[in-house]
Amino acid sequence: MTHTKAVKISGYFDLGGETLTLIGGPCSIENEDMCFEVAEKVNSVCRKLGINYVFKGSFDKANRSSLNAKRAVGMEKGLEILQKVKDKLNIPVTTDVHESYQCADVCAVVDIIQVPAYLCRQTDLLVAAAKTNKTVSVKKGQFMAPQNMDNVIEKILSTGNDKCILIERGSSFGYNKLVVDITGLPILRGFGYPVFIDATHSVQEPGGKGTFTRGNREFAPLIMYAALAAGVDGIFAEIHPDPDNAISDVGSQLKLLEIESILHKAMLFNDVAWDKKGAC
Repeated sequence: MTHTKAVKISGYFDLGGETLTLIGGPCSIENEDMCFEVAEKVNSVCRKLGINYVFKGSFDKANRSSLNAKRAVGMEKGLEILQKVKDKLNIPVTTDVHESYQCADVCAVVDIIQVPAYLCRQTDLLVAAAKTNKTVSVKKGQFMAPQNMDNVIEKILSTGNDKCILIERGSSFGYNKLVVDITGLPILRGFGYPVFIDATHSVQEPGGKGTFTRGNREFAPLIMYAALAAGVDGIFAEIHPDPDNAISDVGSQLKLLEIESILHKAMLFNDVAWDKKGAC
């Protein structure tokens, strides 16, 4: 399998290539203790399995089904927690932004700025994120054809920043349903930048319960393994100690207790894709 451009996370490692990278953590930053519980466990598992790890947590869930849905701890407190995780565990961190003005504060802490799928065509947001000179990860919109993501990349490159990764998170398939088109993954990789599979958002049923989104977490590992076999460069997954009682994505976040077995199997598929001897 061909390599994509190596995107360097300064002081840590490169994204892309044979070494699998996981971007993972709770959907919402609910509190400091929970973030450390997830980060410490997942970091330990990743070190054991030889996986690069980036901790992810959202300080604000702005794209919610209901006006009354909880939205995490806010930017100031969220960035404070991300900084503590980064400093204590010596791992890179990422979070998502929803407004252009947020990029200046967020880039002072995170190593990757994430642009949400619903906002992947927002020129001002993409440009503001790229101008920080941080790596920019962009979720492919549920409404976007993979071949049209070249326009997104062009907006990022226009700033002189070429540190970009693309994340597949499923496509709208009628009402309240997403599907993952595996054939879109090599199309995305064809742009030359690392491609990740968002295994947990891909099994959502947006607005499926009216005031909140349903999910089918039992299918998330299946999506993950299929994408790895197709040759993606990394995994994006939301992980929680008690997903059923999380403040968001209760049906799709992976259970922390199951993450080691899921990632162990993921490594087998990654090794097969890269044709490593003795993989299975």
